[in-house]
Amino acid sequence: MPDDRADETAAAAKARRDRVFLVVVDDSPERGVALRYAALRTKKSGGRVALLRVVEPAGQVEWAGIGALMAEERREEAEKLLSTLAAEVNDITGGLPILLIREGEPRDELLALLEEDPRISILVLASSTDGSGPGPLIAALTGRYAAKLPVPMTIVPGALSDAELERVT
Repeated sequence: MPDDRADETAAAAKARRDRVFLVVVDDSPERGVALRYAALRTKKSGGRVALLRVVEPAGQVEWAGIGALMAEERREEAEKLLSTLAAEVNDITGGLPILLIREGEPRDELLALLEEDPRISILVLASSTDGSGPGPLIAALTGRYAAKLPVPMTIVPGALSDAELERVT
């Protein structure tokens, strides 16, 4: 029996290490709260943070070269932003996050990623602070697309202070 208990403990530790908290990197001010929450949870309970940035497709451009240049510029901007946020995650957790860039509609790309990547265990989003109600992603994932969400979603109040985040994580 002692070996069974050791195996269970090792399996639980591995599950904590393998757990991935996914944060969608959008341009909202609340993004920082979701990022910090995920990083603090990772630091305190194990796992990794993944950052997803979805860039809009180029759309209709008369000249193919211009469309390709626009797409390249958006990708470079996404890489720069994710690199900056990765440094923040590293400062908190001591580890580098998984960086993901996809092109398309954020809701569709997020749902596709969650289906494709079994490492992702928890989706972390932050609610808006301006009183306008949930953003489009939260509205979709708690409404029409809720049944398509294959992992738990944590919605963090977007107005939480750093001290409050420390307390709740």
